[in-house]
Amino acid sequence: MLRFACLIGLLAAPAAAEDVALGEATFQGACAACHGAGAAGDGPMADLITLPVPDLTRIAVRNGGEFPWLKVVHLIDGRTGLRGHGGPMPLFGALFAGDTGAADAPDGTPVITSKRVLALTDYLASIQVKE
Repeated sequence: MLRFACLIGLLAAPAAAEDVALGEATFQGACAACHGAGAAGDGPMADLITLPVPDLTRIAVRNGGEFPWLKVVHLIDGRTGLRGHGGPMPLFGALFAGDTGAADAPDGTPVITSKRVLALTDYLASIQVKE
């Protein structure tokens, strides 16, 4: 019963500043080469990729003003294939392995994936532009 209560506590916890910091560090190490240091799709490798590299600061804008948190988690952790990455994400698979975390999506859906995936998603949510 205690383990269940601990899991519920983890699921209900909002993103902490250290989680966003971990997400930013993960982004800079694994994503910035293509998406750019500011996530605008202008990384040094972007010109070498045949598909356009999206501006990740505009995910919410492209989704009617709402950040699709659960969809982003699924794109990053590989549940939803992303053709531009050559198959399931992440290309940096070992980076996201072995650090299981749990959270609730904004709609209440429980999610179990890598802590780095959760942190990266929270970081991306934190850098969305408003239009």
